[in-house]
Amino acid sequence: MDLNALGDFQLVATHGGFGKASRASGRSKATLSRRVADLEEALGIRLIERGTRRLELTEAGQLLLSRTEGPMHEVAEAVTATRDSLATPRGRLRVAAPLLFSQVALGRIAARFLASYPDVQIEAVAEDRLVNLVDEHFDVAIRINPSRDSALVGRCFAKDRMVLAAAPSVQMPTGRKDTPFRVPAVVTPSYRDGDVWSVNNGQFTIEPHPVLRLSSLLMVRDAIAGGAGAAMMPQSIIGDLLEKGALVSWGIAGDEVELWVLHTSRRLQSPKVRAFVEFMCAQYPSGSFAVQT
Repeated sequence: MDLNALGDFQLVATHGGFGKASRASGRSKATLSRRVADLEEALGIRLIERGTRRLELTEAGQLLLSRTEGPMHEVAEAVTATRDSLATPRGRLRVAAPLLFSQVALGRIAARFLASYPDVQIEAVAEDRLVNLVDEHFDVAIRINPSRDSALVGRCFAKDRMVLAAAPSVQMPTGRKDTPFRVPAVVTPSYRDGDVWSVNNGQFTIEPHPVLRLSSLLMVRDAIAGGAGAAMMPQSIIGDLLEKGALVSWGIAGDEVELWVLHTSRRLQSPKVRAFVEFMCAQYPSGSFAVQT
């Protein structure tokens, strides 16, 4: 049975005619008449006697109205309640984020988000691999410079830069710049022997001599602040040390690094995902990512 047709029958029956039902609902008399006729055809019985002045319900029509009026109201109320509940961000929100971003920023962001949306429960997983949002049941992912051919959609919420930096006690190379300068360096596992670091659009090139290999950028930051050597670091996590003079910038490397919050689709985006994306963008109104202490 077509519930829409049943609803139209109840509308006509309640108002006592197609004209009154049309004026009350804003739907045309022809549409209402056709839907009631379709319902009668589906049931194989006449529900309304159409007189010259007003309509009269048949015995079957009166029975149908009395048996369905209450349940149809309950259905309408249930649909309204469902829409209202889904319009409010609620439920579990699974977030995948890079380890460094999780360590220096995500905890504070999650706490502020919870204060604004207490019905959402964030479950954050911090790891650097690219998770599959669908297969692993994640709602959103935070990624650095995501692939442009990705099936995911989202927004860039902040940008960062890579800075070649060292403590003031580490002498910055001077002299000819047409060959790389060999300097003590603190590197991460992504470093490969023979790699060089180029800054300021290629005007200054370093040939790192690894003295420490550390798996965490936070450890690298602390090591170069302690004078171990130079390192290529995100400006966001050494900005305060640069301002205090504890570290010195030797130059900027390459283009800006973009941080994106991604999800699977714009179509029928859930309120909790939409709220989180908007909230992430609001955290960095200047567009620059900086670690808050």
